[in-house]
Amino acid sequence: MSDEVRGWLSPKAVAAEAGVSQEFDLSQCVREPIHLLGGIQSYGALVAARLEDAVVDTVSRNAADVLGRAAEELVGRPVTELIGEEQWALARESMEAGSLGEEAADGGSGPASERVADGGSERGAGGPAASGVLALSLESGDGRARLFDVTVHRVAELLVLEFEPRSAEAPFVFQNFYPRVRRALHRLQGATGVTECCAAAVREVQALTGYDRVVAYRFDGADGPGQVVAEVRNEGREPWLGLWFPATDIPPQARRLYARNWIRVIGDVDDATVGLLPELREGADEPLDLSGSILRTVSGYHLEYLRNIGVASSMSVSLLHDGELWGLIACHGDESRRLTPEVRAACEFFGIALSLQLAAVAEREQADELSGYRRALATLLARLSSQEPDALLRPDSGLAELLCADGALLVRGGGTEVSATGDPVPAALPGLLERLAGASPVGEVWSSDRVPEVLGLDPAEAEEQGLPAGLLFLPFNRDGDLLAWWRREQPAPREWAADPARPVRTGPGGERLTPRGSAAVHRATVRGRSTPWTPAQRAVAGELWREMSGLLSRQMAELAARNTELARTNEDLDSFAHAAAHDLKEPLRGISNAAAFMVEDAGDVLDATSLRRLTTVRRLAERMDGLLDSLLHFSRLGQVGLERQELSLDEVVDDALLVAGGRLAEQGVTVVRPAPLPRLRADRERLREVLENLFVNAAKYAADEGASGERRVWVEAVPVAEPGGGEEVAVVVRDNGIGIPPGQQEDVLQLFRRLHRREERGGGSGVGLAVVKRIVERHGGRLWLESPAAAPDGEREAGGGPGTAVWFTLGAS
Repeated sequence: MSDEVRGWLSPKAVAAEAGVSQEFDLSQCVREPIHLLGGIQSYGALVAARLEDAVVDTVSRNAADVLGRAAEELVGRPVTELIGEEQWALARESMEAGSLGEEAADGGSGPASERVADGGSERGAGGPAASGVLALSLESGDGRARLFDVTVHRVAELLVLEFEPRSAEAPFVFQNFYPRVRRALHRLQGATGVTECCAAAVREVQALTGYDRVVAYRFDGADGPGQVVAEVRNEGREPWLGLWFPATDIPPQARRLYARNWIRVIGDVDDATVGLLPELREGADEPLDLSGSILRTVSGYHLEYLRNIGVASSMSVSLLHDGELWGLIACHGDESRRLTPEVRAACEFFGIALSLQLAAVAEREQADELSGYRRALATLLARLSSQEPDALLRPDSGLAELLCADGALLVRGGGTEVSATGDPVPAALPGLLERLAGASPVGEVWSSDRVPEVLGLDPAEAEEQGLPAGLLFLPFNRDGDLLAWWRREQPAPREWAADPARPVRTGPGGERLTPRGSAAVHRATVRGRSTPWTPAQRAVAGELWREMSGLLSRQMAELAARNTELARTNEDLDSFAHAAAHDLKEPLRGISNAAAFMVEDAGDVLDATSLRRLTTVRRLAERMDGLLDSLLHFSRLGQVGLERQELSLDEVVDDALLVAGGRLAEQGVTVVRPAPLPRLRADRERLREVLENLFVNAAKYAADEGASGERRVWVEAVPVAEPGGGEEVAVVVRDNGIGIPPGQQEDVLQLFRRLHRREERGGGSGVGLAVVKRIVERHGGRLWLESPAAAPDGEREAGGGPGTAVWFTLGAS
């Protein structure tokens, strides 16, 4: 078996083929070039002549019986010797004015088609051939004219004429035939749903043709299996309604051919194929291309299958939607049956009308569905109080519910930021999105209701990897930003006309293809699929993308304006810092010095009140100088770059104690490290400053004298949960001092805010905790307070106050 064939056949089909008789080779169905079978059905005759000079190129070998002239006499002679100049001109005009045809197609062993394909070759005409039908007459040996219905189409440089003897029945009268077609189309147009349309169609096609069984067969996707969605049958035939037929019944090549031709008729399954003369065209090394032939012969595999289920004749009418094969109307007869060109034309016209009606129904249903989704989208957008994209991911936003999904997520920064709503995100989803998004156009919806199949995975394997069954997403840009929805697997029970895992079975008497039908129903559950995404859902997802793109564009413009304003503010801040460092501090030093000189020079003659006032002036000037120093330091923290490095937290604590240790010792506060501290990444100087401020605060706000127990401050590293999931390390500096009331914990983190008067608790400017918070935020971390705080196990009795615990993280390195 060739690699090409193995690429089409599923692993199950290959295994099934290996398990049956070696006489049967399923891959032959793929390789057989059905458009080059080199024969026609015997009830008619074929003549192909060159357009440039009217010389006959190919003739069917039954020309003598049907046309009264031997094939050998016609090949190489002008076709006008057979039909005359006038009728040749009519044939050319018919071809040029006829409707645009497509290559004919044969399908598989399902309810509608031949189990064959063209092997991937679409040679010959090089595209659709114009075709038409006209009446021609030929003189017989006794001088009487014989009438033929002649179908005309073009194959490359040849004009092909297919002669069907005119029926002996009464001549076709359009005004008698038209009312039937009109009534049928009227009933069809009255149908409101797909199933109702198909049910009306099969009834009307049976009335037009007289076949014993007519079914409507709908495909599940371009390469998927098919289901009988409507059926009309004569008494005695088993029901097929609702049954599924495996995808292998109609290979992709056959489906493409069906999509290029509206109708295919097999008059008699026992008909003896008539060959062509010559068998191989001169200079081509292959038979005449019969892709557009009405009389084209039939694959032996399909004829065998039809005989096995008791069918003597058949017809298939293609149903198309947006140029793609949607399904088929399949007809089976218990006896051989020839359809006149008029009836075939009516069926073809009916297939076109049904395709248009089905498209109209689908568009109407989609419009109604889309209208509902648009209302939901408008509600979702109107409910957003924030203009940030993350607001879409709030639990009450309705984003997941918008597309009836189990969850939704927003990915930004190439996967560095992931926000989600709905069910927990499947474990492997972020990685899958990164893999798929790179090959998807920006702003174009990608969706699948069978992700495991797309990835070539077994459903159980996909479930083990944590993959969803359904996925829909839109890339916002090439930076990895996207919005996605996912759905869980929804196992679906199906009734198959045959086991899809065994597409080939040997039958009684050595038949290679056995009948399928309700007598051999195989019940199975389809796994690895979710509820399908509808066109309306894909459309509203695209509309949401456009809304968000506009929102992001507006945000970018606002951000640019804010950045400009921020740059001006930073310039003003730099100017202020310079003024605070020089222009303001210089007068303060002058005021302080002048007050000091006055006290020194005139202190003996000044009264006590004046002396006290001058001392106050000097003290206030010095305090203002200290406040300016603190303010200048605080402002510069937002501008100084961080130099992160891996460092030992124990070593940084030791460095901080070199400065703060004296203050702690004055207050009798002991530093406790219950366990060795870890290594982490941070700016060493800034982290030291954080610890210095916290140690100094622990000294300032130690428990009041007389409290029982020893004054202590503990330093620890504790794992904590991150807001978006995951875990990070927090540093905790915990004391057993006087504590901070919960209502004032936010206040103490503000600049120049203290819990006590300046002269109490060792004084200070109220900048320390504000500096700590600013440094932590510059690292990308978080800071929070707890008070009262429990001391470590067994240590609570060692302290005399409720205490305060300062927790902070340092963000990702």
